[in-house]
Amino acid sequence: MRILADENMPYVTELFGGWGEITTRSGRAISTADVASANLLLVRSVTRVDAALLVSARQLKFVGSATIGCDHIDQLLLAERGIPFANAPGCNAPAVVDYVIASLFHAAQRSGRELQQLRYGVVGVGQCGGRLVTRLQALGVEVLCCDPPRQRSEGLSDFVDIDTLIDHSDVISLHVPLVRSGPDTTHHLLDGTRLARLRPDALLINACRGEVVDNHALLGLLHQRPDVDVILDVWEGEPQPLLPLVARALIATPHIAGYSLEGKARGSWMLAERVAALLQLPAPPALASLLPPPQLSQLQLAAVPDWAQLGQLVHAVYQPLADDTRMRQSGLDAAGFDRLRRDYPQRRELAATCVSAPAQAHPLLSGCGFTLNSPVEEQP
Repeated sequence: MRILADENMPYVTELFGGWGEITTRSGRAISTADVASANLLLVRSVTRVDAALLVSARQLKFVGSATIGCDHIDQLLLAERGIPFANAPGCNAPAVVDYVIASLFHAAQRSGRELQQLRYGVVGVGQCGGRLVTRLQALGVEVLCCDPPRQRSEGLSDFVDIDTLIDHSDVISLHVPLVRSGPDTTHHLLDGTRLARLRPDALLINACRGEVVDNHALLGLLHQRPDVDVILDVWEGEPQPLLPLVARALIATPHIAGYSLEGKARGSWMLAERVAALLQLPAPPALASLLPPPQLSQLQLAAVPDWAQLGQLVHAVYQPLADDTRMRQSGLDAAGFDRLRRDYPQRRELAATCVSAPAQAHPLLSGCGFTLNSPVEEQP
């Protein structure tokens, strides 16, 4: 069996190597000729799987995307051709939430405002947004939720519409799929009109898809509103972001919010499980057997940490400013953007670190994302 995979997918050899011959390519460079002889096609979000790519693909038995989002996949075409497809819902959601939480601690430190002093608005309450809401609430902060499809289907009376959320949120975090048409379109969900409604000293975080925010309108707003800050992991026009917007962002990163080792490994493993079931192949190795031990595996606290100490703990495991620095020093051309993603350093999720602490600290530590050991007795 011939297997073609994005070179940014980890553990492909360990998970798929026993089933056939593996070829890896840069996700943006995967071509029609590459796919023509492939039986399995394994991609990430940068590869557009459409009629143009599959024009000569006559031997495909499976297409998989090791990502949550599917806007880069023509699923209708695959269904018409009888080619099974799977993605990896939730695979990198914990990592994306880690990115947001770690970024929030940096923003709070910079502004002098503690996290619990602000009202948060989460747009899109699915795999990523739902986890973020849970963790923010564990931290004891007020959260507004907006998700029109969920609100309609589940009758959620405590959800609000996007304009109400903008009007009443100090921090807005976007976690929606990219939908280009229809009643729930998210393309330019935050256009110039909505961006102009941001509250004084607002913070906007986008870690879903760049096109959800009108980047040119956002840049224009930031020129007029120096009080507004933005944290951007995704950009219109990737891999060539709007350079003045990069310069103005509080944190700018190259679409790596979900790039934890666990998240990428989980995406590969979920696809391997689907392939094994579909083609009746031997089960892949267990996910836990693939991961090395984390560098910071254990922490012990003698007392309940304050907010500054919580931020220090989070940043000891993951500091998004390091990713920001690498991006700003990369030259910011298309090759540099993709190179940063390809050569991304090993990053572990906060849950890989186990913390022993007094029971009173558990909600805060859980909200940050740490795994909790048995409570310890608080020292005076």
